[in-house]
Amino acid sequence: RRQKLLHPGKSSYRALLDSVTLSDENVKFQIIHEENKVLLQVEICEIEGNIFRLKIDEASPLRARYKVRDVLIKEPATQRLFISQNEAGILVLSSVNEDYKLQVTANPFQVELQSKGETVLSMNSNGLLYFEHLQPPPSYRKPTAENEEAASDSSKEKQEDLGLWQEKFGSFLDIKAHGPSSVGMDFSLHGYDHVYGIPQHTEGLLLKNTSDGDAYRLYNLDIFGHKIHDKIGIYGSVPLLLAHKPNRTTGIFWLNSSETLVDISTKAVAEHGLSGSAAETAKQRAVPLTDVRWMSESGIIDVFLLMGPTAFDIFKQFAQLTGTQALPPLFSLGYHQCRWNYEDEQDVKAVDAGFDEHDIPYDVIWLDIEHTDGKRYFTWDKKKFQNPRKMQEHLRKKKRKLVIIVDPHIKVDPMYTLYSQAKDKGYFVKDRNGKDFEGICWPGSSCYLDFTNPEVRKWYADQFAFKTYKGSTNILFVWNDMNEPSVFKGAELTMQKDAVHYNNWEHREVHNLYGFYQQMATAEGLIKRSSGKERPFVLTRSFFAGSQKYGAVWTGDNTADWSYLKISIPMLLTISMAGISFCGADVGGFIGDPEAELLVRWYQAGAYQPFFRGHSNMESKRREPWLFGEKNTQIIREAIRERYVLLPYLYTLFYRAHTAAEPVMRPLWVEFPGSIETFGVENEYMLGNALLVHPVTEKEAKAVSVLLPGSQEIWYDFRKFKRMEDPGTLKIPVTLENIPVFQRGGTVIPLKTTAGKSTEWMIDTSYELHVALDTEACAIGELYIDDGHSFQYLHKKQFLYWKYTFHKNFLSSSCRDESGQYQTTCVVERVIVLGFGRQPTFVTACSKDGKEKEVVFTYDTKTSALTLENLALSVAADWKICIN
Repeated sequence: RRQKLLHPGKSSYRALLDSVTLSDENVKFQIIHEENKVLLQVEICEIEGNIFRLKIDEASPLRARYKVRDVLIKEPATQRLFISQNEAGILVLSSVNEDYKLQVTANPFQVELQSKGETVLSMNSNGLLYFEHLQPPPSYRKPTAENEEAASDSSKEKQEDLGLWQEKFGSFLDIKAHGPSSVGMDFSLHGYDHVYGIPQHTEGLLLKNTSDGDAYRLYNLDIFGHKIHDKIGIYGSVPLLLAHKPNRTTGIFWLNSSETLVDISTKAVAEHGLSGSAAETAKQRAVPLTDVRWMSESGIIDVFLLMGPTAFDIFKQFAQLTGTQALPPLFSLGYHQCRWNYEDEQDVKAVDAGFDEHDIPYDVIWLDIEHTDGKRYFTWDKKKFQNPRKMQEHLRKKKRKLVIIVDPHIKVDPMYTLYSQAKDKGYFVKDRNGKDFEGICWPGSSCYLDFTNPEVRKWYADQFAFKTYKGSTNILFVWNDMNEPSVFKGAELTMQKDAVHYNNWEHREVHNLYGFYQQMATAEGLIKRSSGKERPFVLTRSFFAGSQKYGAVWTGDNTADWSYLKISIPMLLTISMAGISFCGADVGGFIGDPEAELLVRWYQAGAYQPFFRGHSNMESKRREPWLFGEKNTQIIREAIRERYVLLPYLYTLFYRAHTAAEPVMRPLWVEFPGSIETFGVENEYMLGNALLVHPVTEKEAKAVSVLLPGSQEIWYDFRKFKRMEDPGTLKIPVTLENIPVFQRGGTVIPLKTTAGKSTEWMIDTSYELHVALDTEACAIGELYIDDGHSFQYLHKKQFLYWKYTFHKNFLSSSCRDESGQYQTTCVVERVIVLGFGRQPTFVTACSKDGKEKEVVFTYDTKTSALTLENLALSVAADWKICIN
């Protein structure tokens, strides 16, 4: 409310250019507010790889202001900036390679970032820089418990209206012990009218103008059955915004973990310096400009400008700051079966047996809160789960895993070891009066572990040790839920902002980091229990920038409705662009009962998304994949099997996400940055660079319109191998049996020849390659293999990274990374070449030692697909296939 009173205009801040100091690390100078005369310290630095950082803090605050910790993987290495001008009220800073210039105007203070003479981005050009300096409390109210009632004099009332020192939210009183501390800033993106990012919202892919309504809110909340097309923040927040135009992508990363609002306004502005008649000029001059205003409740201004210039550069730059996606264990890319709640050990066994009986692959069964002893985490219900270890041994024999839920709230019960230990050690978040904060959650009265404290995280990680967590084994993995944190009778169902954390920071400062820290501690616990050998799997509901380092996220409590299936696609694409590749939406919808057709369509979509879990609410009817009649069981079985056959490609994409920060699932515009028609597409997406997926999200659909982008691209039907007519928008007939999936010409996709009962059953299953030729009759692709579960790929270089190239009728297999070594007996059994223009006369395969053999092949004249069979070529060897 206070920031909104500041309207665009001349900024009240002036830069003091005689205060400029230059060091190898940064450039520093002060700015002053013309009215209140408070000095702020500005720090600008260039970080290797086209990143600029701008920090603004008080020059001498009453107390230190909160600065986000632990999100950046390290303090970034900086490059020296050069001062190329400091006169006439203008300071010009040049980057090492001179491609970039930062122009600082003194009065009013603003900063313009130019690339090769073109302005890409300007800051404070609308004069909306806002920085509330910390002040001593006004004399009329001392921040004490006795004096919580505000005095009634009208000027004080007016101050309270603006929530300076306290404000009411329903029946809750938020006491602001340190007073107002809000910060904000505007950024203008020149030439851009397509902006993306800032998850998590139940919104479309393109961010909308907010000038006529609510701003996008970043504030992690437990919103059950969230509405669709709403700018309210839900479970996670990543304050990263991407702007794209055909020749450039730019990113803004606003590093602040307090409640944050983002206002967006796109307009056309006149471009200067064009000649010609007035009418012609008017036509020429309209160029888009997008203004983005960030407003945060507290902290400092710490913003990273990611200069791309491509989307893939932005992903790398963001990962350079916050880390890449952790490489998941292979089993976690299989299918997960979850429900709130599987009743008991017998139920778990029966569901597990059901998958075998109906010949449906799956890897993991999940247990929700009811598996515990009275919602006490790290325990088991003694009646329902009398022998959890035996139950896990049963699953282990089937080569399957178990995931259990561990929430952050701890039942208030002096007989519960976890509670009594944490209480004795002072490990809970405190209320404003210094007592343990108590809120209501699933167990009833609960205290909340303070995960912002490194000592608490270490202690929490130790709770996962096998000797401490009784009944757990190494096939048990973890789900962190309710970690926004959720407080049932709290303001907005979360913790009060004036609760107090480690080092005396208020909850308002760290709110959006709470779930990030719990997932961090959980992942460290799972790694620790294996003495650092095994990769963890941790799913979290609440997340922040950098959560990708610790595991997976999902979109939360969605509803069994077609509109939620539809919105899940842009939601997942937005999360993926914000660095978190391992994401998914609950298949079927968590709340309610999906009709059979919706469930089938959701399985088909989920099979081609990074995290694949069926999940449902307690009140929902049972919906294991075989409960909807033989025909639907058959279609769901086929969708899940397709997922398992696709795992080599998917796992390779995750390796790319882990090493090169490339999102597994990506919007079309990322792959086709120059094609304007792709910029707003949100009903289809690319899985890696090779597959285009178009889920069916309309009831009783008989056809869908699919955009196959790129005028020079060739596309093939992924299942029928048929080359599609010219690219563009095509009407594709659909039946319930499957959804449209296309392979892009110029790519090679590695697959398994058949699906097994779970990923572990498929280790020795042979491979097949789908080689889709482009206009030059070439193709290229990769395959990554390791043991699928340990860190040996990292510590001992135990992996294979292979490259396949089709060129001039030769398909060759060669090593992509010589440093990796891994023993496997797997072979490439089959190769299908799509778009091969003629029937060959003969085909030969020769290995590195020069041994040659003739290859059995078939050629389909209708589809121009050439199939090579019985190859038995080692995946870990160089070889060549020659087609004559």
